[in-house]
Amino acid sequence: MEGALTARDRVGIQDFVLLDETTDTAFLNNLNKRFKEDLIYTYIGTLIVSVNPYKDLDIYNKKQMDLYMGVNFFELPPHIYALADNAYHTMLSELNNHFILISGESGAGKTEASKKILQYYAVSCPSTALLDTVRDKMLMSNPVLEAFGNAKTLKNDNSSRFGKYMDIQFDSQGDAVGGHILSYLLEKSRVVHQNHGERNFHIFYQLVEGGDEDLLHQLGLEKDCQHYNYLTQGQCASVASINDKNDWKSVKNALQIIDFNESNTNDLFGIVASVLHLGNVQFEPDSRGHACLNSHAELGWVSTLLGVDVQLLQEGLTYRKIEAKRDEVLSPFTIDHAIYVRDALAKAIYGQTFTWVVNRINESMENKDSSRKTVIGLLDIYGFEVFYLNSFEQFCINYCNEKLQQLFIQLTLKSEQEEYESEDIEWEPVQFFNNKIICDLVEERHRGIISTLDEECLRPGDATDLTFLERLEEKMGNHPHFVTHKLADKITRKTLERGDFRLLHYAGEVTYCVVGFLDKNNDLLYRNIKDLMRRSKNGIVGECFSAEESDSKRRPETVATQFKSSLLKLTEILTAKEAWYVRCLKPNESKKPGQFDESLIRHQVKYLGLMEHLRVRRAGFAYRRKFEVFLQRYKALCPATWPHWRGVPSDGVEVLVQHLGFLPNEYKIGRTKIFIRHPRTLYATEDAFEKCKHDLATRLQAKYKGYRAKGEFRKQKEAATKIENCWRGVQARKERERRAWAVKVIKQFIKGYMTRGEAKTTDNSEYLAFVRQSYLNRLKNNLPKTVLDKTTWLTPAYVLEETSAILRRLHTRNMVRKYVRGITPQQKAQFQMKSMTEAIFKGRKDSYAQSVAQPFADTRIGEQEINTRVLQAIRNERIKYSVPVMKYDRNGFKPRPRQLILTQTAAYVIDEARIKQRVLYTSLKGISVSNLMDDIIVFHITCEDPKQKGDLVMQCDHLFEFLTKLSVVANKQSVIKVVQGSIKIEIQAGKESVVDFSTGQEPMAYKAKSGHLMVVSTRARTR
Repeated sequence: MEGALTARDRVGIQDFVLLDETTDTAFLNNLNKRFKEDLIYTYIGTLIVSVNPYKDLDIYNKKQMDLYMGVNFFELPPHIYALADNAYHTMLSELNNHFILISGESGAGKTEASKKILQYYAVSCPSTALLDTVRDKMLMSNPVLEAFGNAKTLKNDNSSRFGKYMDIQFDSQGDAVGGHILSYLLEKSRVVHQNHGERNFHIFYQLVEGGDEDLLHQLGLEKDCQHYNYLTQGQCASVASINDKNDWKSVKNALQIIDFNESNTNDLFGIVASVLHLGNVQFEPDSRGHACLNSHAELGWVSTLLGVDVQLLQEGLTYRKIEAKRDEVLSPFTIDHAIYVRDALAKAIYGQTFTWVVNRINESMENKDSSRKTVIGLLDIYGFEVFYLNSFEQFCINYCNEKLQQLFIQLTLKSEQEEYESEDIEWEPVQFFNNKIICDLVEERHRGIISTLDEECLRPGDATDLTFLERLEEKMGNHPHFVTHKLADKITRKTLERGDFRLLHYAGEVTYCVVGFLDKNNDLLYRNIKDLMRRSKNGIVGECFSAEESDSKRRPETVATQFKSSLLKLTEILTAKEAWYVRCLKPNESKKPGQFDESLIRHQVKYLGLMEHLRVRRAGFAYRRKFEVFLQRYKALCPATWPHWRGVPSDGVEVLVQHLGFLPNEYKIGRTKIFIRHPRTLYATEDAFEKCKHDLATRLQAKYKGYRAKGEFRKQKEAATKIENCWRGVQARKERERRAWAVKVIKQFIKGYMTRGEAKTTDNSEYLAFVRQSYLNRLKNNLPKTVLDKTTWLTPAYVLEETSAILRRLHTRNMVRKYVRGITPQQKAQFQMKSMTEAIFKGRKDSYAQSVAQPFADTRIGEQEINTRVLQAIRNERIKYSVPVMKYDRNGFKPRPRQLILTQTAAYVIDEARIKQRVLYTSLKGISVSNLMDDIIVFHITCEDPKQKGDLVMQCDHLFEFLTKLSVVANKQSVIKVVQGSIKIEIQAGKESVVDFSTGQEPMAYKAKSGHLMVVSTRARTR
């Protein structure tokens, strides 16, 4: 903890005892600093102050639990686990009983704090199957008690409306072996009435919202809270932060774990449902103004669920049975009286059932072993309450806090005094407010407020709340802590109503309204209704209203007297135990994280008595530590104690503080501890230690680094020498082996070379294998890339000729296969047409070889280049191919440029916008070309009419492409002839001519003197 003092300006002081000033302002500033850094726990000595963060913090996991197990209280930052762990280990070491008092106002986090402590013990204590069952029951008791005893209030969505004291029993080994719960002052009035913005107890909403359809049907309930008067008075049946359906599942699971059998569970839910039905029972006046039921349906369900006679129940709710000697008289109720009786019955049933649930849990957790056990008690009890309107419940709660504050101061002073005496330190009396005067004002026999209230409840005649107030004024008129409207001065009287009285508590003034005090204190249930409940067939109700009181004519104790007695018993229990404290604070009323309402915190600090506790702790000495701990931390500040003190620790501490210059009045040396009076002395010591740490760390680092460097150098040098020796030996052995291997290989290679031409033997097998491997490796890197590459294949050795031939064929087939797989559909079509061209012209026409490498086009003339009139004329025929040609006239052989269009049925000769000739494929009897290099094509056309045009002579630059396309379109492959010499043509029917072919220097075509067409072409190139 001392290490955190260096960061005190930023995150505050971890222990309020070490504050420079013990003022409210200094206290709140320190609390605010820590709250802003999400440091919600702060110590006042061994007391822990907890501020509700209203958000989840990652400080309650298994890792944190392990961190705080078995650690000195002040060794780690403040945490509720530290308090729980130290209480546990102190109990084990001293074999005595302890209790942890958790207090604070509603919404401050008391219930969560008790859960965290229980969870810590569940994880940290030794584990066996039996112990795990006990722990499960302890943990699972929380959901059940919260369901039946907690409710939403204006300040807290899960407010405990009862006080709870739980003893956790441990055996000598520290194992949690059992538990026992005491409950105090359940707020039964909440069953029948809730203020605006508040809810009834959780179990009612959980049953209605979470119960399945079958269960609700059996209980006569509907899945809507708005149907029940006892659940709608606060007008907030649904709350965003509460999931009643999930909580219902948790409660049912918890009931199973803590051994509630099916019969108990059914009876329990029947009681809860009966209270809801009872709240819906309505009355109306008869002709005499007496109360009578306006509907019997709800009463029928009540009688069914409680197992009582419906007529007797109706009688009990509308009549009072008066016994006069041996006679019994039924006195009818007014409507107001009937409603009072109905509500009283609902409260009694629920209150008795809650007590039964607590007892049933105790039976489940009870340890049967009679051996001695130590206990740690958890007291989770209501904090001081000050509302706009304070009634009987607030009076009892604040009286409880007065008693606990009195006990708190007494135990704190006692523990302080005992520590001083054990250390031989002179005890200095402490000035503090002794609230015994207020406790006596409330509880004194015959004169206290409770006694006066009981007297007024028992007094015959018309006793009212106002007559009770008058009696208080008569008895306590001169008491300095009591004032009423009648007794107050003029200024104070303005702040009090006539039905109010004000008490000056240790935490401040609280004004109480006496309205309802007598009714709530009496809490009466008429005898005829009690007798009826005792005869209930519901197991729980029958047990609760047992026959213990049936024959007793004594009036039962009032609520205040019962509470006073139970509080005195609780005080006796706590006085016999060692005390630990958790004080819970809520930082704001809106339940928002990060908001720190200083005025609200100041008020809570006041009524929790934190400043009184701090002043008691600071009255003598603010800081105390064992000699060994103090010397271990600060020994570096003195040369005589650093690095080790060889003598007695107390002498070492004395030497150390003398060296630090402590004045005699600033410290005292006890038997086992040093006591330092002022926090500033400790701050100066801690600041000096912080500076010293840097120099110390530097020197230690230098020494350690030098030591490590020398040692590392020596190790490295030795290692290097060893490695060098080993490495050289390994290398020498490897070299020897390598040379021996090389000699062997060379010998085998020479023998193999010499016998390479012989059959395979042991002498030449490795050589031949080497030759094969070498050839294959070279071949792998020099394979031909194309099928046409016939020269790059490596020449093999004699023994590999056959293998080489096989590999060459395989490689060629593989390249062909890859090539074929890579051919596209377009390329395939090209190859098919080229194949057709080859079949017609290869070896027949000289110009064929030059055309092989030239790809064929789909057409040589686009449709946009053909005249629209021509396209219109042949629109019914699909154009397959178009090409420009040079047509020679039949008379004179004059050349004329034309377009030749092939369609599905005919070939068209086009002159710009006119069709010069249409040649049907059926009339085409032959096609002739020469075997030379020219491009002349002759169409032989059938001429039956003398007027019909004869054969067609043309020159086409794309001769092979055109004729191949034509043979495909017209299926005329068989009529194409390659002619050597001249070609006869029929100019018209009966008239012939000749086309002669020859070779020359330049290509030309002209009309010869003989009248023939002479075509001259260049000579074919020879390879």
